[in-house]
Amino acid sequence: MTGFINVNKAVGASSAKEVSVVKRITGKPCGHMGTLDPMANGVLPVAVGNAARLFDYFLQKEKTYLASFRFGAHYDTLDTTGNVLQSGGRVPREEEILEILPLLTGNIMQIPPKYSAKNINGKRGYELARSGVEFELPPKKVFIKSIKLLNRTAKDEFAFEIECGGGTYIRSIARDMAEKLGTYAAMSALTRTKSGIFSIETAVDTCCLNKENLKDYLIPCDSVLPYDSIYAQGDTAKKLFNGLAVACGYADGTYKIYNGERNFYGIAVVNGGLLKVRTKLC
Repeated sequence: MTGFINVNKAVGASSAKEVSVVKRITGKPCGHMGTLDPMANGVLPVAVGNAARLFDYFLQKEKTYLASFRFGAHYDTLDTTGNVLQSGGRVPREEEILEILPLLTGNIMQIPPKYSAKNINGKRGYELARSGVEFELPPKKVFIKSIKLLNRTAKDEFAFEIECGGGTYIRSIARDMAEKLGTYAAMSALTRTKSGIFSIETAVDTCCLNKENLKDYLIPCDSVLPYDSIYAQGDTAKKLFNGLAVACGYADGTYKIYNGERNFYGIAVVNGGLLKVRTKLC
């Protein structure tokens, strides 16, 4: 059993807990692509079995979020589940927010939250933060495609739609937005509506999964990969699937490779007219 389950992570559950449910049902090793904070919900693609070998091919995927930011207070976690460090900040006007949004998009340098899974000398950031250890995280380059102000949801809260690349912290966007407005803000709600080709419209709650219906939700690996296909047969297939490179007429690039007409085998690359299997799934 190999493929992906497009999980709709529940609010309050950890990403690891949702993965453990799929692992228990399938009896296979499982892993997720892109951690969601416990307070968040939405799309959490879970790889079943050898599908986890494809994670590197999804590193550049874009993600879409619906986020709420509450203005006026600064929290240690950068979301409203944490402790308030400063309060009394002003609530900006919609016009002010719209004016600074372009400053937060594009390729930017972003400082991750201290309460995150970032590794610092073998320790997770949240472990050090909870222990009261003082440390700084270096900024990292992230890509934010767009931030749209949707509406005002409370006297101190606004809703946004955010499209961004992998590795972006939405909580950090709230902090940085507030700094540019001369105030404080924290993320108060978050839903991931899209992660690459996976969307919330087709996501399933883990409480609805069982051994009888799991295959109805298992997404084949080849259906989520944006590459052209090569169908290997005969002596060519024998050489390829024994680790050899073979001459071909395909352009350089990455391809889905099949053993015969239907059996998806994995990922192959063409370089200088030579075809070779890079990632085996079956």
